[in-house]
Amino acid sequence: MNYDFDTAFDRTGTESGKWHRYPPDVIPMFVADMDFRSPDVIIHALRDRVEHGFFGYGQEQPAFFETVASRIRRRYGWDVAPEAVVLFPGVINGFNLAVKALTTPGQSILMHTPTYGPILHCPENHGLGRDEAPLVQAGSGRYEIDWKAFDGAIKPSTRIFLLCNPHNPTGRVFSRPELERMAEASASHDLTIISDEIHCDLVYPENVHIPIASLDPAVAARTITFMAPSKTFNLPGLKCAVAVIPNPDLRARVAAERKGLISGVNILGYTAAMAAYRDGDEWLAALIDYLDGNRRIVTDFVRDHLPGVSCAPPEGTYLAWLDCSALPIEDPAAFFLQNARVGLNAGSQFGPSGQKFARLNFACPRSMLNEGLQRMRRAVEGLRS
Repeated sequence: MNYDFDTAFDRTGTESGKWHRYPPDVIPMFVADMDFRSPDVIIHALRDRVEHGFFGYGQEQPAFFETVASRIRRRYGWDVAPEAVVLFPGVINGFNLAVKALTTPGQSILMHTPTYGPILHCPENHGLGRDEAPLVQAGSGRYEIDWKAFDGAIKPSTRIFLLCNPHNPTGRVFSRPELERMAEASASHDLTIISDEIHCDLVYPENVHIPIASLDPAVAARTITFMAPSKTFNLPGLKCAVAVIPNPDLRARVAAERKGLISGVNILGYTAAMAAYRDGDEWLAALIDYLDGNRRIVTDFVRDHLPGVSCAPPEGTYLAWLDCSALPIEDPAAFFLQNARVGLNAGSQFGPSGQKFARLNFACPRSMLNEGLQRMRRAVEGLRS
């Protein structure tokens, strides 16, 4: 089938956080929200559910967990028992609840930096310390793990390794040897791994996403993996995610922490997730192809037309991490907002090492992407005039 990713839809007046943050003359290219309609298979499933007209308390059905487990097996070669799949309203509240269940104040969490803001600030939500293992840029701009820094960041207080893979904001998709070494370090220090893999479906052809828990049963036994259809199928407002927790003891500890706080998920989010995981793979393949084209447009444009800015091609996600450190500006996002009328994420949101960076969301029609990039080109040219 042919899928339309080129039509630009008017999203104003729809309570869109992305399209209401800035004045109408600003192109918003920040938050991880795609400017593509969700697949028809999801829209039809939601329409049928709404037409039914009843929205009482939901009851989770075995078919949902079997569908999730089957899809994980098909896409990632990881055999997951349906009973290991646990529903959550979202990945962020999921990993926060898991952290709360598995730590006590005064302990600490290991993470790569820069990293996604809610991961960066998770420790302070629970009275925990933050053990930072800075990623380092190679000459190409690609981020790599500094293993000396990674091992050195682990302290006696460290109880959890909070992994983000594919990595936000750098776009890295960690390789099997990298994941194995991280898993070995976690095992040797008796760390539980909480892995945010929300972008797992959004990986480009030269890379393969490997859930860290799929490495072997021993790693799976100490790992909680979070996934969701929200980024893949543009469903974040429907509030549905899953955790995969193979270890029944870990599952019980997380379940105990849920009591009185999380009883289920939005029933329409449940409907959408079921349709996405059951019937969405053909649309997803077309999406990846389109995003791959956008990725190339961004990296080629930055190289050819934005002197002073660099961008290593992301291996996953639809987020470009723009290194603006060679520009004579202090805050790249503020500069491009004021001078290009393009809204980007400030790199400082991802930690101090992101100060001279900005994050650009390229999951949009090419007409919008090209207009945003041209505006940025004119703004950079203005620095030299």
